[in-house]
Amino acid sequence: MALSVNTNVASLNGQRNLSKSSMALETSMQRLSSGLRINSAKDDAAGLQIANRLTSQINGLNVAQRNANDGISMAQTAEGAMQESANILQRMRDLSLQAANGSNSSDDRAALQKEVSALQQELTRIAETTKFGGTSLLDGTFGTKQFQVGANANETINVSLGNMAADAIGAHEIKGPATSTVSSLGDVQTVSLANNHNTTADTLNINGSSITVAGGSGAATIADSINAAGNGVTAEAKIDTTIAGITSASTGVIEIKKGGTAVDTYDLSTYGGDMERLAKDMQQDGYNAVYDATTGISFEAEDIDGIDVTGTDTSGFTIGGTAISTAANAFSMSAELNLSSADKIGISGNTADELFGTGTAAIASTGGTSALTSVESIDISGATSDGAQDAIKSIDAALAQIDEQRADLGAVQNRFGHTISNLANVAENVSASRSRIQDTDYALETAQLTRNQIMQQAGTSILSQANQLPQAAISLLGG
Repeated sequence: MALSVNTNVASLNGQRNLSKSSMALETSMQRLSSGLRINSAKDDAAGLQIANRLTSQINGLNVAQRNANDGISMAQTAEGAMQESANILQRMRDLSLQAANGSNSSDDRAALQKEVSALQQELTRIAETTKFGGTSLLDGTFGTKQFQVGANANETINVSLGNMAADAIGAHEIKGPATSTVSSLGDVQTVSLANNHNTTADTLNINGSSITVAGGSGAATIADSINAAGNGVTAEAKIDTTIAGITSASTGVIEIKKGGTAVDTYDLSTYGGDMERLAKDMQQDGYNAVYDATTGISFEAEDIDGIDVTGTDTSGFTIGGTAISTAANAFSMSAELNLSSADKIGISGNTADELFGTGTAAIASTGGTSALTSVESIDISGATSDGAQDAIKSIDAALAQIDEQRADLGAVQNRFGHTISNLANVAENVSASRSRIQDTDYALETAQLTRNQIMQQAGTSILSQANQLPQAAISLLGG
């Protein structure tokens, strides 16, 4: 190699290698001090992009876990309030059963109603004041809300809460009075049976269940068909009426009918006007018949089609306040057909023969919806136990509604719990993946640091020696 003074190639080479080792040493120190393998895009452009996407996912998963925990807390708050509401309804049910007992006078029932009224108010107060943060839960304003339980858009779980106030829970009912005449219905929520039966086969859709009723079916048979559907709608064929004015001149025959035949008959000519004995015979046949010297016989029966009076009777006795005609076989009273459910009842059908009445208002031809008999309307006071008996049905339906809502909340709490577990697992694995891309491997990097430090020291020493090479020219000049 030529000896030159102007250009010291060995020094330039030493400088270049020293600069290279200095940059490598700087990088190693930066990685070891920050803990990150990628400190800028120049370190690994693709890796930086991937690591940032994974960071977004990890942050989103962590927030989603907090959101899901908030959902659990909210559901627990609502369920706790509904537990107390259920306790209130159980107490109201006990009071109703107590009021239904014959040992209580109207004053006793009025006293029981005072506690029922206080409990009705508390039931509504709980619904109006139960909140999670500033959000009301049970007053009907909550509706359906989405809980963000994922790192990306639209990864949600829906939670719905209904109105649990006393005026919003109870039995959804369609009621029809027992009638002795056929008339057009003025309200689609009123049910009556024309001539105590439908004349041809009919098919109705009640809350999604297709129910077929054979031609000639009476109220009891129709109720059995509806109950057999098992869709949560309970049907009841019932008569609640009075029988009065029977004398020794009464000669008609009272027939209790079901399935088109008389299941029990009472020939009035054999009683000689003794209504008390008639009531006892009815009791022995399983009917609720109570005789009162002033008002006559209070007659209640379930699972029957109705009452007919056959024969010719001119005594003028009454059933349900209607005087019996002197003509033969002139009287027929249908049982009322009542539908009840914890959920709303919807009826639809397209039939020429109107099952639940006549005219344009018949439910079978126009469709019908139920009315709510709410817990707020419960009144167990009064001279009779009728109010208490009706209260039990509304309370049972309200309990079913609360239990259904609590079951939904229990299910969603479990779902949130599984969601949190899955989010934690995903976050852990994604974090591990990001670490492999982004974080410093200290074992590897410390080895690189040691190497770079040695290279720098060696480079500095060599550069020093290379800088001394041009001095050889002095020797050639005889210096």
